[in-house]
Amino acid sequence: MATNDMQNDDTELIKRQHLRQMQEAQERLQEAQEELEDAQDEFEQAQDELDEVHAQLHALDGENSELADLLAVDPAEESSLLEQETGKQDENTETAEAETKSSSLMASVEYVHGKKRESIPLDKLSGYKKDSSRLLWVGLKDPSNKELKKVCRDLGILDEAAEELMLTHRKPKLVDYGDSIHLVAVTITKESKKLIFGEMQMIFGIGFVLTVRRGGAMSNSSLRDRLENCPELIARGSDFVVAEILDVYADSLSALASRLEVEVNQVEQKMMLRGFKETDIRKLYKQRRDLLRIHTCMAPMIEICRKLALVNSSIIEKDSRSYFSIVSDRIARIDEQINSLREALAFAFEASLMIGQSHQTDITKKLAAWAAMLAVPTAIAGIYGMNFEFMPELKWEWGYPLVLVVMFGICGSLYWRFKKAGWL
Repeated sequence: MATNDMQNDDTELIKRQHLRQMQEAQERLQEAQEELEDAQDEFEQAQDELDEVHAQLHALDGENSELADLLAVDPAEESSLLEQETGKQDENTETAEAETKSSSLMASVEYVHGKKRESIPLDKLSGYKKDSSRLLWVGLKDPSNKELKKVCRDLGILDEAAEELMLTHRKPKLVDYGDSIHLVAVTITKESKKLIFGEMQMIFGIGFVLTVRRGGAMSNSSLRDRLENCPELIARGSDFVVAEILDVYADSLSALASRLEVEVNQVEQKMMLRGFKETDIRKLYKQRRDLLRIHTCMAPMIEICRKLALVNSSIIEKDSRSYFSIVSDRIARIDEQINSLREALAFAFEASLMIGQSHQTDITKKLAAWAAMLAVPTAIAGIYGMNFEFMPELKWEWGYPLVLVVMFGICGSLYWRFKKAGWL
């Protein structure tokens, strides 16, 4: 019976060793993949920095050559060259300002009964007449304050609302000015494992919608194309267009939540395979912090959309209020998903701690078992190592082998008991 038990114990020990080897191989493979990804990111960053340094060196070489040419010119010609350089700089500045102004305008289109009529330049907005049968949709991307002031003045927007549009907001906001409603939504995108926060400000009233995007904000071009293919949708008015923009905003949040869910699942699988290291705990903390920032930027939009669904305003028709309610419910579900991901990361961290404690307990048991086995020969050898003349069995020729047999017998018995109890 004892022989069968020893064979079964040896078989289980071999199986455990194979499982541990497989787990270690999987861990090494995953670590190698992570190191490869980190190395690729570092290589790309180093390459970008190298390109910037090369560009700066070329610029410095050009400046040095121009400076040498200026130093070589006669004093009489120096003034004329400086005037020419100044004129070129002024022309470049004007060209850059013109490019900035043209790039800030994404679209400025007038719709009549839902059908596209014409594109109106920003310098001709002052003659636009607001009417419920017409809709002017102006989209700006990172506009200058001067340009934004002019657009607001041409559209008859209050100065207070114009000043609010010029500010950069960290959280969603809703302001009702009576003849117009100002709405701020914080956009969130993720590129190369980093969150990018932007904002989309919308101010709308009867016959017009003005959208201002800053930072990593989403684009409305696909939505505009879709609505232009269905004129009856645009004909519903500016409130419906804003509701559709918020619905696209909810789509972007849903895609972000799905991507974050995949990352959280990878973290959980990693924890189940080999537990967390110090670097993994740092990454987990960063992920939980990012999820908290997303929740902070997203949660106020739930109340804002609910308020738009219940507010008694001439700008928002009764048929459009239900759309704001639907968007509010969607964002609320996405927010619950984000909170569940935060809890999943917290549970993964707690489970990792419990696994680590269990591993430490196993190590403590093994150390205690080996200490108990080593205590027996240590005690016997310590007794017979005393410098006394009269001790039992000192002159007996079988005393030394007997002591060794007793020590090995006791240690073997302890090893078998600890092995059976699972301590070794």
